[in-house]
Formats: sequence, C-alpha cells, structure tokens
Amino acid sequence: MKLLIATNNPGKLAEFQELLADLGVELVTPAQLGLDLDVVEDGVTYAENAAKKALAFAQASGLISLADDSGLEVDALDGAPGLYSARYGSPDGTKLSDGERRKYLLSKLQSFPRPWTARFHATIAIAAPNHQLQITHGICEGEIIPEERGTGGFGYDPIFLLPELGKTMAELSMDEKNRLSHRARAVMKARGMLIKIFAP
Repeated sequence: MKLLIATNNPGKLAEFQELLADLGVELVTPAQLGLDLDVVEDGVTYAENAAKKALAFAQASGLISLADDSGLEVDALDGAPGLYSARYGSPDGTKLSDGERRKYLLSKLQSFPRPWTARFHATIAIAAPNHQLQITHGICEGEIIPEERGTGGFGYDPIFLLPELGKTMAELSMDEKNRLSHRARAVMKARGMLIKIFAP
C-alpha cells in the first residue's frame, strides 16, 4: 500500500511525512518513482489546482496520490497573494526566492496600518487512478509582522505571527506546527478519508 505525496517541495514533503507517518502506508515521492510531471496550476481556486496535481500524479503513477495547493491571504491586500503566493512579485513568472517574496510582500504593506491580519489557506486533494477525488481544507489565522523571526519552516513562515502564541510559524517546533498549521488542519481532515481508502 503506497501513497504518493505529489510535491517536490522539500518543506511540504517533510510536513506531510511527519503528519502521515503513523498511517500504516508507505509514503513515496515523485523523485523516488522517477516521475517528473510539470502540472500547470491555472485553476481559479486552490481546490482546482490541488485536484489537477493529484489527478495527474495518480494517472501517471497508478497510485493513490495526495496533492495540495496553499496560499497566504492578506486582508489589507484584498486577499493577495492568495493563489499566486509561490509566484508573488514576479510578473514574468520567474520564481523569486522565499526571502525575495517576503521582502516584496512587506514592501506592499508599508502604506497600510497594522495589524496586517492574514491567514494561510491549504487545500488537499486525494485522487485515485480511476479519477475518484476527495478534497479537504485547512485555515490558520494570524498576522504579518515587519521583521523576520525564526529559522524553521519555509515560504512566508518567518513573517506570519500566531498572536495567541506570540510566535511566528518559523519559530514553532515541527510538533507545534503540525498541530496548528493550515496544512496540518487539512491533513487531519484527510486522514479519515485515507484510512477508509487503505482499509483492508
């Protein structure tokens, strides 16, 4: 019994492997299977993008596949960068580094009063090779702060503060992050679906 984690993002892979470690299923990655798919994420929702990825990888591998699409939504910016979080600040589509994207986001917020309320939104799609598809969502509320804090995580984590903890996402231990993050919340909902799928 194998579950393909349909991402090549090392940060996401580490989180999924931790969150699904006790599922009793072998977790495999596209790299382990020699799969090099470039799925165009042109959906207009997180669910569309996650579904496209999960279905493409399930078809190509013949395995149940799990994919996610996630983004940061900042209220002062009318929900931007949202779907375009991974490509934010790059009009020609070339990918900026995580640090460059954080810097660009902060430059956009300078004229707005704080707090800069925001949320991380994650959508997970689980697809079977026969096109069966299931979707879950997870949201984590917080705010953007102007200085980077913490060395864990990736993406916008160092500037995303969880006010109730007084810590950024990048200051959390993996254990804390895997209880509180948007991705963790979506995975927790997906676990029940996966248990049913892989039930003997």
